[in-house]
Amino acid sequence: MWLNGSYEALSGGSTTEGFEDFTGGVAEMYELRNAPQDLYTIIRKALDRGSLLGCSIDITSAFDMEAVTFKKLVKGHAYSVTGVKEVGYRGRMERLIRVRNPWGQVEWTGAWSDNSSEWNYIDEDEREGMVQMEDGEFWMAFPEFLRQFSRLEICNLTPDTLDDEEMKKWNMSVFNGSWRRGSTAGGCRNHPATFWINPQFKVKLEEEDDDPDDNELACSFLCALMQKDRRRYRRHGQDMHTIGFAIYEVPEEYHGCQNIHLKKDFFLTHSSCARSETFINLREVSNRIKLPPGEYVIVPSTFDPSKEADFVLRVFTEKQADSEELDDPITADLEDEEEITEDDVDENFKAMFRQLAGDDMEISVFELRTILNRVLSKHRDLKTDGFSLDSCRGMVNLLDKDGSGRLGVVEFQIMWNKIRTWLGIFRQYDLDKSGTMSSYEMRLALETAGFKINNQIHQVIVGRYAENDALDFDNFISCLVKLEAMLRSFKALEQEDGTIELNLANWLSLTMSG
Repeated sequence: MWLNGSYEALSGGSTTEGFEDFTGGVAEMYELRNAPQDLYTIIRKALDRGSLLGCSIDITSAFDMEAVTFKKLVKGHAYSVTGVKEVGYRGRMERLIRVRNPWGQVEWTGAWSDNSSEWNYIDEDEREGMVQMEDGEFWMAFPEFLRQFSRLEICNLTPDTLDDEEMKKWNMSVFNGSWRRGSTAGGCRNHPATFWINPQFKVKLEEEDDDPDDNELACSFLCALMQKDRRRYRRHGQDMHTIGFAIYEVPEEYHGCQNIHLKKDFFLTHSSCARSETFINLREVSNRIKLPPGEYVIVPSTFDPSKEADFVLRVFTEKQADSEELDDPITADLEDEEEITEDDVDENFKAMFRQLAGDDMEISVFELRTILNRVLSKHRDLKTDGFSLDSCRGMVNLLDKDGSGRLGVVEFQIMWNKIRTWLGIFRQYDLDKSGTMSSYEMRLALETAGFKINNQIHQVIVGRYAENDALDFDNFISCLVKLEAMLRSFKALEQEDGTIELNLANWLSLTMSG
């Protein structure tokens, strides 16, 4: 506790945050005016799993705080729910709920209270042990509970919290992730151009719930999304982000696949099958969800794009369920390097090259920069600061086979062909014809160029090459040159197990040339 200050650090939070901070569990809240039809079953299952349950009555003004109602319930007071039971009453089954006042006194005086006449009409064996006078605990009919109380909060405990081996336990999956501007912070479904870029997590539900009173074949689970460390940023004037999540059924052709990140077209043509009830600026958003057996992808997001934060996503399932993060594998469709000779080079291209290269018939890094920037100046639709010496040095290193640090006519022809191809891709993904490419579209553009990357590498690339969520043409080309060079170097050194082994000289040779 000293690590985070003291109990005072909990000041100013909500009941659910207190529940979670003390237990590490997942809290959920129900407004009893709009209670789900199966709330009694939810409460019974929660108690079977050792969950903590609290309830309260709303106050309408400060004068209401701790005010006692006509039937001795205290407004604005934190009660706990300690049990449920169905009893035979006058020829029918009556659902009862047991509530505890932590004061140990001031108990409910309505139906099913300690001295009420209802107890005279149930079997003596059932009544045994249910009524303990003036201990702070009392029973109520469940419909009456829904009328009298305003809110129910449940804190579902993690499996490692419970010591009782006989107690039923949730199955839990935990994922840590982040939203980063330009790469993984796509915003909610209102932003279809970027929503797909958010982190994605798959859960596989195979076993239906055990509930004899429910004929629906469904799997229940809790989904909880928490933004991390936001209180720490309050001193810098930052508040909680508005967060939520959406859940989609995984198409049959992707069942069993982990190495996939669903793209924009999927979300444009598929509707969510479940989602958080609302996007809200709370530390955590959680919902209880029931879906048929199948595979589903959970997409957590902030409401607006480009909001940066770390998060933790927790999934509690009633039955065993497989879950994993979805992401593309890092792959490259590296074509065999062009096998061309000087004889294959067009005469007009040779003449241009002679004019550019001079007497030595080779182009240096400095000459390459002059040539490329001169060409770029003629493409007025492209926004660019011009190629830097570092960018041109990377191009030379990619194709310089003899280590001269210069490009001959054949090498220059190959480089020229690559740039022309990449220019076509850049224009394809410059959707608004601004002369730049959105950093969110960068991932799709790289895939079109033959390079598939994951979230981590996308974040690195955006941080290195993008500015204000956009890439200009020279940075796009520089990125592709660097990617191809590093991947070709890896492939040349790759062993059968997919790894490489380098000594210091190898490492310096590889990194210094890049």
